Amino acid sequence: MHLSKQVRIQLTFFAVMTVVAGGIMAFGYLDVPKMLFGTGHYRVTVNLPESGGLYKNGNVTYRGTPVGRVEDVRLSAAGVQAELSLQSGIDIPADLTAQVHSQTAIGEQFLELVPRSGDGPALQNGDAIPANRTTVPPDINSLLNATNTGLQAIPQDNLKTAIDEAYSAVGGLGPELARLVKGTTTLAADARGNLDALTALIDESKPILDTQIDTSDSIQSWAANVANIADQVQTQDTALRGVLDRAPNAADEVRRLMDRLQPTLPVLLANLVGPADVAITYRDNLEQLMVLFPRAVEMIQASELANRDTQQDYKGQYLSFNLNVNLPPPCTTGYLPAQQMRPPSEVDYPERPSGDMYCRVPQDSALDVRGARNLPCATRPGKRAPTVKMCESDENYVPLNEGYNWKGDPNATLSGQAVPQLPPGATAQPAMPATAPVATPEPPIAVTEYDPATGNYIGPDGRLHTQGNLAPAGSQPRSWQDMLLPPP
Repeated sequence: MHLSKQVRIQLTFFAVMTVVAGGIMAFGYLDVPKMLFGTGHYRVTVNLPESGGLYKNGNVTYRGTPVGRVEDVRLSAAGVQAELSLQSGIDIPADLTAQVHSQTAIGEQFLELVPRSGDGPALQNGDAIPANRTTVPPDINSLLNATNTGLQAIPQDNLKTAIDEAYSAVGGLGPELARLVKGTTTLAADARGNLDALTALIDESKPILDTQIDTSDSIQSWAANVANIADQVQTQDTALRGVLDRAPNAADEVRRLMDRLQPTLPVLLANLVGPADVAITYRDNLEQLMVLFPRAVEMIQASELANRDTQQDYKGQYLSFNLNVNLPPPCTTGYLPAQQMRPPSEVDYPERPSGDMYCRVPQDSALDVRGARNLPCATRPGKRAPTVKMCESDENYVPLNEGYNWKGDPNATLSGQAVPQLPPGATAQPAMPATAPVATPEPPIAVTEYDPATGNYIGPDGRLHTQGNLAPAGSQPRSWQDMLLPPP
């Protein structure tokens, strides 16, 4: 059969159109590569407690955008399994919730994937979403049944009254209701835009809620205290009003007082800076003093408890006097020798020798155990030193001697230290100007013998003296109590 050129062109055109249309149908609509080879898709299984109206070929959306279809819906031992075919190239977080929703009022169900967090891995081929992360819509029949039950609860005779009351409640509130609906819509849109942050907030709120549960007793106590305070305020309303009424006048008086103190108050506060720094440095010592002071008061009170409500009340404290005379002996090491000590009868006030004078024996000596050498350093725990400068320096305390030189120079030492002790790095200052005349040495201490039988002795002046209370036959009584009392 001979075909004309025009017919052949037409047949060729129709053949090409047929192939193109068939390709579009196969690849675009039927998606033959996916049906035959699964190209461009991956499969995920969703475990549902019930189907909720979900059907095969239903849409699957992610953030409102279709990302696949429901390949199959089948029964399982625990409920229903839906096989999803999702498009490759779209990263969907594995931490999500699968929710079955209705597209329209006639019941076009679809599956929406709602991420709970934007972090973490993405869904992979073969993954399964457990049933505890899925939701299904309520049964429409149950909803209609509940609605019908609610309508039947309204008395038929009073239905008009209920409608009239509802009109009175919302009548004329159209603009307000419209503004409320618009604000709710905006809030919902913003919440959807910040879904990841809200989801993370909800997930991480459990520790906060647990703390509220754990502290519920404290919260109830706090609420009860607040209620008590409110009751007290209500009860003392008159007094509180009086305070508020007089507060401005009192504030004016305080202001005038501050104006009068303005010339002297800054000076006083400036002078308190030094004691404040010292108090901060010795804060631990002050705290210990505050702790031990009540115990000391308790011991003082306990010493009076033995004689309370007895005939010996006049005796006061219950004490035991032990005659530990000269035990331990007085410490003379570190002080000026006897020849340089000023008699108490002098009334002038010469310059004090430079340096520090204190008992300079070993720190573990029994002499003057509470002396300056054993003062604890506040800024150097474990170190004891007599001065703050020695505490702050790297210098350690060095004693002069053992302190038991009962004769001779009490400050005799081989260390070459000065008496009084000079601060670290200081040099000894002369006791008087170089041009001053050298003072004549004092005469040595006079020593004489006396007769114990008569109490007679010859003094340094060469005259005979008598000390009657030293003789056994003296007129004054002698007893061990007399040694504790001063002479008359």
